[in-house]
Amino acid sequence: MRVYLDNNATTKIDPLVKVKMQPFFEELYGNPNSLHKYGMDVRPALNTALGEMYDALGVPDTDDILITSCATESNNTVLKGVFFKYILQNPEKNHIVTTSVEHPAILETLLFLNDYGVDVTYVDVDEDGAINAEDIKNAVTDKTILITMMWANNETGMIFPVEEVSAFAKEKNILFHTDAVQAIGKIKVDLSAIDVDYLTFSAHKFHGPKGIGGLYVKKGKQLPNLLHGGEQMGGKRAGTLNVAYIVGMGLAMKQAANHVEVMNTYVRTLRDRLEDALKEIPDTIVVGPRDKRTPNTILISLRGIEGESMLWDLNKSGIAASTGSACASESLEANPVMSAIGEDPELAHTAMRLSLSRFTTAEEIDYVIDVFKAAVLRLRSISSTYAYTNEVG
Repeated sequence: MRVYLDNNATTKIDPLVKVKMQPFFEELYGNPNSLHKYGMDVRPALNTALGEMYDALGVPDTDDILITSCATESNNTVLKGVFFKYILQNPEKNHIVTTSVEHPAILETLLFLNDYGVDVTYVDVDEDGAINAEDIKNAVTDKTILITMMWANNETGMIFPVEEVSAFAKEKNILFHTDAVQAIGKIKVDLSAIDVDYLTFSAHKFHGPKGIGGLYVKKGKQLPNLLHGGEQMGGKRAGTLNVAYIVGMGLAMKQAANHVEVMNTYVRTLRDRLEDALKEIPDTIVVGPRDKRTPNTILISLRGIEGESMLWDLNKSGIAASTGSACASESLEANPVMSAIGEDPELAHTAMRLSLSRFTTAEEIDYVIDVFKAAVLRLRSISSTYAYTNEVG
């Protein structure tokens, strides 16, 4: 059996999305900016897809949704855009507040901006992997121009206090951005109820195609272009529009929004069954209260096991999991979130992330439970034998 439990890294494409995209590769292939019929033929589908995104996010058409290549581009657009539009114009407002567990697309961009005089405060998570809104508020100074905070953490699934922090930002006249990559399709994301200035998303995280993402920009909060060239996207993001992928992202976002209840009932039940079984293994810790996490995510710390070996055992049995973010998987070092919550890096442990989707089945979860427990038992036995041999040798 093959079981995919790495859905926080990427997801399979929804079969309905694949069918919807297909005509735009072979039949409806015109450039939507062209004036001939080939171009005009694809515009209705493009408008429909954008409408699906507006509806899914609960935003008016007076706001902007810019199509990007991915959430990394969207995050870069926000951070560098704030730097060029606001900080360069008023160097006294050069402070940004974020968390220490953001995606590398945020953290690496902030490190880059720090070289150009941007001051950044990184707020740590607590022992549960949570962010305290008061810690964010206390980090703000009279020089703060932006707060950027993910909506849900990619490693732990912990949901961060976006509503409270965004409301605080509005009171203080501070810009607010949230990376919602791990939230859309898992929890309700309704911007008619939560007032944010910028929000980023990526289609492949909610069963859409890879290589396409988006950036929501509230009316009056426009940013300078990251990419210059043609007049696509109202002149706000140059580049020929990838119609097939935009169509796919629109339907995928609509489907994701419509399946939030399924995620919080069916998928949550499967996640909890898996979690309860894994917690029976001695010397294991699951990070974060399950009612404060996205319904599909488990980050479990396993004492006495080397991460690469555990991944290899699971992979041999057809199970895909992760020791951490796929965007940083070149290294199998201790999980950065585990370090942030106080796990001792000197203690042998590995943090395994298991992330389900609405396509995960009960039969798959039962299989994973059996394989996972057997793998832990085998690897701990090998580790104990090795330690004993070294001790007596």
